[in-house]
Amino acid sequence: MGAGHSHGGGAAGHAGGRHRWRLAVAFGLVASFFLVELIAGLISGSLALLSDAGHMAADVVALGAALTATRIATRKDTTGRRTYGSYRAEVFASGLTVLIMLAVATYVTVSAISRIGGSPEVATGPMFIVGGIGLIINIVALLLLRSGASESINVKGAYLEVMADTLGSVGVMVAGVLIMITGDAIWDTVIALAIAIFVAVRAIMLAREVLTVLGQHAPAGIDPVEVETKLAAIPGVREVHDLHLWTLTSGMNVATAHLVSDDPSQTTALLEQAQNLLRTDFKVEHATLQVEQDPTRCAEVSW
Repeated sequence: MGAGHSHGGGAAGHAGGRHRWRLAVAFGLVASFFLVELIAGLISGSLALLSDAGHMAADVVALGAALTATRIATRKDTTGRRTYGSYRAEVFASGLTVLIMLAVATYVTVSAISRIGGSPEVATGPMFIVGGIGLIINIVALLLLRSGASESINVKGAYLEVMADTLGSVGVMVAGVLIMITGDAIWDTVIALAIAIFVAVRAIMLAREVLTVLGQHAPAGIDPVEVETKLAAIPGVREVHDLHLWTLTSGMNVATAHLVSDDPSQTTALLEQAQNLLRTDFKVEHATLQVEQDPTRCAEVSW
């Protein structure tokens, strides 16, 4: 019986860590603009502007959490108990972003509904000015985070948060135009509700990804049946069992498996071929594999 494992470059190859500077710049831009939008919303009386300011406050928290998570994820473990490191900190940060987005969507919805039937006065001038500046800030942040969103669930959470806020800035300006044209402040409420729905839908989509990782499901794009079939097709492998595939954090897929072989002299060669196959075909950098001659000796666990 033999066992082997392979792994990538650790923190050096960490997807979130590579984009930390982008998160830092985006955080600085959004945090610097939040107070401006909040004050303008209070002065103008615009619910759309206030909701967008609330969402920008959520951006500050979400970006700050994402930035902190990348630092924690690459921090060296000094306890000896975190055998997988602290990479899951990024996934938890994404979960926090989901909760923030849902909270903002709920607040905006309740505030918008409470305004129905009333006739609030809304100053459209500040809506245009602040909404326009906010749009520019958000677009810059989006451009910074876009490339990292496809690689890291942590950066993706921050990207979606900023995307929703970008829509909020556009919504503020659209609401201002509609109020000027129709003279009816109801458009401020309608736009706010539309923003809330968009934010809630995006939050739910991100939540599904977070739960998939925390639930240790097979990584997206990897079919366990295909992995098992390809491993079994390696010359000398008679059977594959106890195959497990999961994601530690974005860009870090992990696998374990038992390979049954009739020739103990091929153990080293089988391990090398299997590890290379997992790395090249499925982007699994860390694989722990065991080669057995008698599968009946592998006692099944009770769960």
